[in-house]
Amino acid sequence: MAQLSAAQRSKIRRLSQPKELSPDEEGGELNIVPFLDIVVNILIFVLATVAVTFTSTIETTPPAGKGTGVRAAVPQDSLNLTVLVVSEGFSLKASGGSVATGCTGLGGGVSIPKKGSQYDFAGLTACAAKLKNSNPAYAEEDQVFIGANPGTEYQLIIQVIDALRRTPDGQTPLFENVNFKVAQ
Repeated sequence: MAQLSAAQRSKIRRLSQPKELSPDEEGGELNIVPFLDIVVNILIFVLATVAVTFTSTIETTPPAGKGTGVRAAVPQDSLNLTVLVVSEGFSLKASGGSVATGCTGLGGGVSIPKKGSQYDFAGLTACAAKLKNSNPAYAEEDQVFIGANPGTEYQLIIQVIDALRRTPDGQTPLFENVNFKVAQ
């Protein structure tokens, strides 16, 4: 085997050493693993914190202006029941006037007072059924008007609607057509 000259050995050493690339010549791949880790963590956090909401609807009629709307179409010989939700309980008004305390007849005051700190929904249902059954002309009536103060809780209004829709046995419909009344 022939001996290499000094120049040849120098050239081989120079060519065999790794060459440092300038920044514009650098090859390689972009490492996106840390970015994907962040995206996956954010996605899991969002999915875990999203609240699933279920909505339901209740058919009602919005309040109408004076002389128009649902109340203008009500016959004069109807019950024309209005339930006002007040802080002391329920005040009921019919075409004959205000319903007295305890649903005993005509008179002033709160018709169905609270029992302690709770609203008496069973009493409201019983009073509405009693008023509806008080006259055979009211038997076919299916609408009721509900009014409340602006600060009244939504759940309370829903409970009032539920109490007025069915009799205490839950079988016979009372007032299926619910309308809202605006306090004036």
